[in-house]
Amino acid sequence: MVREFILGAIKIHILYHAKIEPIYGSFMIEELRSHGYEIGPGTLYPYLHNLEKAGYLTREDRKENGRIRKYYSITKEGEQALIDAKRMLRELAKEVLREEY
Repeated sequence: MVREFILGAIKIHILYHAKIEPIYGSFMIEELRSHGYEIGPGTLYPYLHNLEKAGYLTREDRKENGRIRKYYSITKEGEQALIDAKRMLRELAKEVLREEY
């Protein structure tokens, strides 16, 4: 159960950063690592592709240093999904993290 929760949190984290600016895979791997998530390309790239397929991200291929780098940006649908996820997280945190006396 914890693994499923973490994988969902990673998707929300991806949408969050894609809203700030276009992201690419190795950036997200390092960003997630800085928060304690150990995720490799074999997990991250299918997430990026699935979020794109679902209509939450768009991809732009850019040539950099002789190679193609895929940049992902959030879509309107992705922004709405992020808003919904943040609302649900707020409600969950409010209930689960409440101090009991």
